Amino acid sequence: MLSWTRWPLVATGIGLGLVTGLTLSQRLIGQPPAPALPEPVAVAPLPRDWQSFAPVVKRVLPAVVSIEAKARTEATPKPGELDPGFGSGVLIDPAGVVLTNHHVVVATTEVEVTLQDGRKFLSKDIRRDPKSDLAIIRLEPKEALPFLEYADSARMEVGDRVLAVGAPFGLTGSVTSGIVSGKSRDNLNLNLYEDFIQTDAAVNPGNSGGPLVNMEGKVVGITAAIKTRSGGFQGVGLAVSSNLAKSVSDQLIKNGVVRRPYLGVLVSELDEATATKLKIKPDAGVVITKVFAKSPGEKANLGVGDVITTLNGQLVPTARAMQKATLALPVGEVVEAVVLRNGQPFLTRLTVEDQPDDFGTVKALKVAGLPVSYDHLGLAVVSLSPELSNRMGLPKSIQGVVVSGVTRNGLAEQSGLVRGQLIVRANKAAISTAEELRQIVEQGERDRGVVLQVLTPNGNVDFVILKLQ
Repeated sequence: MLSWTRWPLVATGIGLGLVTGLTLSQRLIGQPPAPALPEPVAVAPLPRDWQSFAPVVKRVLPAVVSIEAKARTEATPKPGELDPGFGSGVLIDPAGVVLTNHHVVVATTEVEVTLQDGRKFLSKDIRRDPKSDLAIIRLEPKEALPFLEYADSARMEVGDRVLAVGAPFGLTGSVTSGIVSGKSRDNLNLNLYEDFIQTDAAVNPGNSGGPLVNMEGKVVGITAAIKTRSGGFQGVGLAVSSNLAKSVSDQLIKNGVVRRPYLGVLVSELDEATATKLKIKPDAGVVITKVFAKSPGEKANLGVGDVITTLNGQLVPTARAMQKATLALPVGEVVEAVVLRNGQPFLTRLTVEDQPDDFGTVKALKVAGLPVSYDHLGLAVVSLSPELSNRMGLPKSIQGVVVSGVTRNGLAEQSGLVRGQLIVRANKAAISTAEELRQIVEQGERDRGVVLQVLTPNGNVDFVILKLQ
């Protein structure tokens, strides 16, 4: 409590405070106003296609279809064959031309095609090219249908954004996004003729035959396969390039079949030992592994072991280079090839012919006896008999066992084995019977698997590690 004697001091302090406050207040009031803060700078919104793929999807979806098999050439698939049942496709012509994968319609005589708007069409007009895994289905619409144009796949760059559209696991109208992860993949031994675009856009069973599109909504590829160890998507999807698809579809539409140049020889890369023996570099050419009877190669007196260094003026350092050079040849014309035989070069001439329909394809494996099955591996093989060897067009000197069946998502399929391959060695040991293979598989180390040397249907030699667990 304040005493009366201190009140004068308190009053004086209050008075001084009031005077000081009024003085400062006048000074503040008299100052010019603070400058106004600048208006926020307007930031232009990102283009629509960076915010959402919806505009592209709206253009693309109406032309994407679902395909379901309605009639088959056989009641059930052969052992190891995938039952197509269901897949995707894309309309590439307003007159009703659907492009899809051959494996979607394999062994199918009638399909039902369903558009995104629910319209359904039945068709028996199916034209196929198994060598590139492509096919077209012709519909009979009463009016023009939505369709997509091809883009130039050669102009796509690694890193370009793409969308995969289809019906994974039957979920129609599904869209996934990603980028081009790789180009010109052509050494995967999935088809005889390969030019794949690799993408990380998620693709799964049911996407097959659906389009891979760029940001303009144009087709850059036809989704065909995935590389996986689990049976599901693992970041590596493969689509047949639009340039290859356009070339094939144009011929299927016009002629119903695809015609290709033919020389009648199978070739492989030179190994280092053979190249050293011939005193040439391994990339100097390709060695002939087979010459077909009555073919241009046989008529030109080419033989197994000959090395082709140039074809029609082009160097052919690899089997793929040889294939591309052959495909560029005009049918009916005479071309020149430089060949090494026993280290000595000579010039030969070949007359280019039409490729036989069954060239490079696996013939039916209808032989007496039951195949040997490895249920835990999802694999069935049959010993190579003289009859089967003749059916497959193999030299009489070759021995081995033929893969007659591969179960979907089984260890054998995950390892890379496919129906029609010929297993000639297992863990470096020559194989001539299914029983010999069984013994080696049973003795194999579970964590390491068994190393198989196989001959593919197109004549290439490959090595596969068969998983055992």
